[in-house]
Amino acid sequence: MRPLLRVAILPLSALLVIALGGAVWGGARLRASLPQLDGERRLDGLASPVVVTRDALGIPTIRGATRLDVARATGFLHAQDRFFQMDLARRRAAGELAALVGGRALALDREIRIHRFRAEAQRVVSLLSPSDAALLEAYTAGVNAGLAALEAPPFEYLLLRQDPAPWKPEDSVLVVLSMFVTLQDTDGSYEATLATMHDVLPAPMVEFLAPRGSEWDAPLVGTAFAMPPVPGPEVYDLRARRGTRSTPDIRRPPTDRVERRIGEWEPGIGERDAAAIGSNNFAVAGHLTSGGGALLANDVHLSVRVPNTWYRAVLEWPDPSDRGAPNVMIGVTLPGVPAVVVGSNTNIAWGFTNTYADWSDIVLLDVDPARPGHYLTPRGWRAFERYEEIIEIAGQPPQRDTVEWTIWGPVLGPDHRGRPRAYRWVAHDAGRLAASMVPFESARTIEDAFDEANGLGTPGQNVVVADRAGRIGWSVYGAIPRRVGFDGQLPQSWASGATGWDGWLSRAEYPRIADPPGGRIWTANARVVDGEMLARLGDGSYEIGSRARLIRDRLAAKERFSARDLLDVQLDTRADFLARWRDVILRALTPDAMGGRSDRRAFRDIVEHGWSGQAAHDSAAYRLTRGFRDLLSERVMAFVLSECYEADRSFDYTTVRRRDAAIWTLVTAQPAHLLDPQYDTWQEMLVAAVDATIEQAMRDVSGDLRDRVWSEYNVVLYRHPLSTAIPLVGGWLDMQRADVPGDLYTPRVHWGAVAASVRMVVSPGREAEGIMHMPTGQSGHPLSPFYANSHPAWVAGEPTPLLPGPTRHTLRLAP
Repeated sequence: MRPLLRVAILPLSALLVIALGGAVWGGARLRASLPQLDGERRLDGLASPVVVTRDALGIPTIRGATRLDVARATGFLHAQDRFFQMDLARRRAAGELAALVGGRALALDREIRIHRFRAEAQRVVSLLSPSDAALLEAYTAGVNAGLAALEAPPFEYLLLRQDPAPWKPEDSVLVVLSMFVTLQDTDGSYEATLATMHDVLPAPMVEFLAPRGSEWDAPLVGTAFAMPPVPGPEVYDLRARRGTRSTPDIRRPPTDRVERRIGEWEPGIGERDAAAIGSNNFAVAGHLTSGGGALLANDVHLSVRVPNTWYRAVLEWPDPSDRGAPNVMIGVTLPGVPAVVVGSNTNIAWGFTNTYADWSDIVLLDVDPARPGHYLTPRGWRAFERYEEIIEIAGQPPQRDTVEWTIWGPVLGPDHRGRPRAYRWVAHDAGRLAASMVPFESARTIEDAFDEANGLGTPGQNVVVADRAGRIGWSVYGAIPRRVGFDGQLPQSWASGATGWDGWLSRAEYPRIADPPGGRIWTANARVVDGEMLARLGDGSYEIGSRARLIRDRLAAKERFSARDLLDVQLDTRADFLARWRDVILRALTPDAMGGRSDRRAFRDIVEHGWSGQAAHDSAAYRLTRGFRDLLSERVMAFVLSECYEADRSFDYTTVRRRDAAIWTLVTAQPAHLLDPQYDTWQEMLVAAVDATIEQAMRDVSGDLRDRVWSEYNVVLYRHPLSTAIPLVGGWLDMQRADVPGDLYTPRVHWGAVAASVRMVVSPGREAEGIMHMPTGQSGHPLSPFYANSHPAWVAGEPTPLLPGPTRHTLRLAP
């Protein structure tokens, strides 16, 4: 046995030595890719030295002699701390992810390649003003210098066996375009949904199922829109029409746990509710604060990944017009771009929420079988433009796709009636995108800020601004198309020239609100205005308004505010939106309905007596109520919209963000002609939904119904994009799991990976009193002390300063 043992031990020892050697080599390479924090580094192209100080959280203050030097240094830091994140962002917009990560990203690349964003980004760079072009060149050179200064490439490239590609000026434009992809509709799915409803349903049913608003509306201008009544059986007697035909299965698997939808390459977690990425921003005028300075709050809701979307920074350089007051920009930057995106310049502070106005249109194409390859335009027949898109795939041969374009934009697939379509989208306008690279840096008043914001080629945002004089205001950040001949709600032909876009609104035409009488402004992705202002913005599927109404009511309840008061609003988890669904459960579970069913009795007892009125992580009552509402809503609409689902396989009612208003009306009015025939009464359907909720909650778990708390259903995980691909140790790259309160419908948003990617409260000129939270940390390197050290305060909701703390590290970048 001993000789055999020796024979077995020798190869095992060799394998162990190889494994240990590999681990040592890998650890050395990992440490070699850490950013430089102290000392001196040469950075070619600088006019003068730049000093970078970092505090205990790794937040840099970048001080230079010129704006170009600061941009170059910013690029250097972005590359050292976040290059892989920047690479993913540019590749997401360009449709080049598969070249880096392989075939699992091929579907995403194909989906986005129709937009030809890399070619557009190159056009944008050619249209930049000389000053913006110089700024972007300096930033790009800084990025490449920062990448080259690392002793080893970022660790992700070691894992992927790839070399990082150098940064180009066009890549920064692609990072901006990646935010269009995240924040807007890339294929007209909402408009297509409305079109199918109009094709299949009577007009009153469409008006009811896609309402203009509801009692949850909380606009700054105007009042709530009334919900239309349920159309009667003389309009649409679906129960009689369907007879014994089965209801379509519209479930989007899986629906029982949020965590199973996390970890995909798509920015978001794969469900339309969660992809309703938005934000809250609100402000109070100076006369409502103890110090007389206006206060602005912003929490930007995105799918939180590791590292976080944003990179905190303070940028400082001399102001030639005022030597005693340097230019200072404080806030968050987007790695890949040289600007501060949300923050303060000490004269104004600004924040954003996604508008969900109408930024795109589907164009029905007029074609003629006698003219193959052509479509009709206002100037006659024209040939489709055809481009070959070569998609590189790591480890596989490249694939070639042909993309067709029209004068209006890319060709989409045909609709459910077989009609060819094109897509007009603000993201396709290179001239708008080239308007400005660094807005707000010189703005001194809310009017200055609006003049810079109106017309920019950015994802359309509600911009709320506070200035140093204590004033507040709202407008739109982005380019608003001037529609002619239609309102943009439904696809139409543009061939005659009577319908279409006629350029862009001028600044004078933009909706603006300055110095509102109540001294309060709030936005949360719902409708903000009415009348002519709303007509100019259009409707791209506004949110239901639950968060906006809660914020409005919280602001109305106080007469004096501090920064901490606004943070408290950001952290509000009141469950007002779900409370009425709890009432439905309690009315449905009568003594007769419960009968001898102990599980139904337990369900009612939990919902009735365990309800705290909060979306608390340890609340079984909230979890069961949310699950009941979701499941019942799905079942109701599967039947009511059955003919739409059967007519159009891509039909997706979840694109209608105000759908809860229609569903609620159906559940409370209980019209017999819109009840699924598998149920004799609505009461039977409600009780069946309770049973299904119990079954869903208890599936594959131990314990009883009281253990089925909200945090079990709404699993909050913040992951590195590669963690799920690395066996055994991949979880080391992720943030520790945390049980946190909140939901999509509360000001404090937590739904899977969707959460506040930054929270900020600031008064311009009083930044030392400001608050900022950010999940994960500044660095994308897992060995950095700044990889996760911002996370605990963000999870706990503890106020942390907006300004960096005492200096812990100093790096001097020299010419």
